[in-house]
Amino acid sequence: MTEIQRLPDMVTLQYSELMQQCIHPAPDGSNISFKSKKVAGQRYWYLYISLGNRQSEHYLGKETTELLDKIGEEKSLWESTKDDRLVRARLVAMLLAGGATVTPNNEGKVIALLEKSGMFLAGGVIIGTLAFRAYANMLGVIWHSQLQTHDIDLASDYKFPIVIPRRKKTINLSDILFNSGMGFLEVPALNHKSPSTKFKIQGQELSVELLTPMRGRETAKPIKIPELSAFAEPIRFLDYLLDDIQPAVLLYKHGVLINIPAPARFAFHKLVVSQRRRAGDVEKIKRDLAQAEQLFEILVDNRPGDLILAHEAAEKMGEKFMVQLASGMKQIRPEVSEAVGEFILSD
Repeated sequence: MTEIQRLPDMVTLQYSELMQQCIHPAPDGSNISFKSKKVAGQRYWYLYISLGNRQSEHYLGKETTELLDKIGEEKSLWESTKDDRLVRARLVAMLLAGGATVTPNNEGKVIALLEKSGMFLAGGVIIGTLAFRAYANMLGVIWHSQLQTHDIDLASDYKFPIVIPRRKKTINLSDILFNSGMGFLEVPALNHKSPSTKFKIQGQELSVELLTPMRGRETAKPIKIPELSAFAEPIRFLDYLLDDIQPAVLLYKHGVLINIPAPARFAFHKLVVSQRRRAGDVEKIKRDLAQAEQLFEILVDNRPGDLILAHEAAEKMGEKFMVQLASGMKQIRPEVSEAVGEFILSD
């Protein structure tokens, strides 16, 4: 098997710099405009927000000095962050030139739309293969197997209320996708009485699916996430991933700040998922195990403490979780599982 390639130290430093830059918002006003209307001799102001091919109107109030000052402050903020965005765009270009993992254009466009809507400020988490690609830049490596997929798995925990960013009463996931201009349609649920949890671009493979932890008895009934105006498919043990999330930057335009699970938890969870799939899902099982194995290879050398903490959390998930984790561990290369075992097995 091809050895995982390490990125040059300069590239990992550039990623750290980009992360620091992206933690601080740099709004560009590209989807926002202010307009006024004069009615009966009095001027009133409105905020227009464009998302894809749709524009929404929000009433701000009657013109006053205070309101004009607030509008001016917002426009000044856009101008003041122009240099920050240029710095980020240059860093993204330098990272890609140095061998860092690129985000495909369509996936990047969708994730950028979600970021702009406030999805990740509201607690949305990217999981699945898109998160795995994000780990490459976070950990400073080039995976020997990228295992491409066109699924964007977005997770949110219904148990904990999420705070919606300013200007938003709710975030409407379906509206964001339908009005993106990319041709998204709902994928009908197997039970036609159930609401859809998945969206797909017509004629393409790219899809977005909303997932949430399954708690209590087994169920396939979609769970409503009120703050996102959407329904999510319940997945057993997903709470293990969502209990420890970290920021990451996708390399698209001037960088897109997202949330992803802690990489060690992702790796252990992939072992469990591989054992829960249907026997016929051979390629998906291979992908699960390959992603876990590659992450373990890096974490054993660079972040063994992460493995210890993630395994301690796994032990609290119950016997079934641990049995499936152990079963999955037996299906990766012995030298990798033995290296992991040196840290997680007590004397």
